[in-house]
Amino acid sequence: MDAHPYAPTDLSLPGFVPNLLSANTILAVFAVATIIVVSLSWILPGLFSRYTKMERVLICWWVFTGLTHIIVEGYFVFSPEFFKDKTGCYLAEVWKEYSKGDSRYAARDAATVALEGITVVLEGPASLLAAYAIATHKPYNYVLQLAVCLGQLYGCVMYYTTAILEGDKFASSPYYYYAYYIGANASWIVIPALISIRSWKRICQACKGDGRNKRKSH
Repeated sequence: MDAHPYAPTDLSLPGFVPNLLSANTILAVFAVATIIVVSLSWILPGLFSRYTKMERVLICWWVFTGLTHIIVEGYFVFSPEFFKDKTGCYLAEVWKEYSKGDSRYAARDAATVALEGITVVLEGPASLLAAYAIATHKPYNYVLQLAVCLGQLYGCVMYYTTAILEGDKFASSPYYYYAYYIGANASWIVIPALISIRSWKRICQACKGDGRNKRKSH
């Protein structure tokens, strides 16, 4: 059995190749890519139309989360043996590193793969569509944002629930548990929750206004 840094230590990963990039390098590249994506998402829409600051923030979030779902999580879903990668492929390095906080990824846990697959195929494109809907002022943008947020929140609930039911023993140390398993996923709990509340209020306001108009017309 090849030695690996994951928990449990008896997890079988034949052909495992250790990270070729350091954790700092992996995180730095991700941070730079995030800054570029968010900056372009903030600047480009403003060149063609006028938006409120909140609309621009939401566009940035939906583009970032959509590309993260499709590119980063998509690589995991369609690369079952990423832990064997010897080329230093950045995305393989990301998942080798993240698996220190949740070894279910390296082990290809069925529930985890299924959740990520749904996220990649449905929530990734829907997130980009939400950014487009906000940018073009589509009437369905609040309904779409609410739907995608509920999907993300449901995914997070299932992600943590399945881990707890299996003993919550997949992090190699408390540092990785809180930094990766908890910290890296916190944004997809807090931000979707806030957007859900905002979208719900806007939908209710719109329905209330429509109801008043109908009563007046009668």
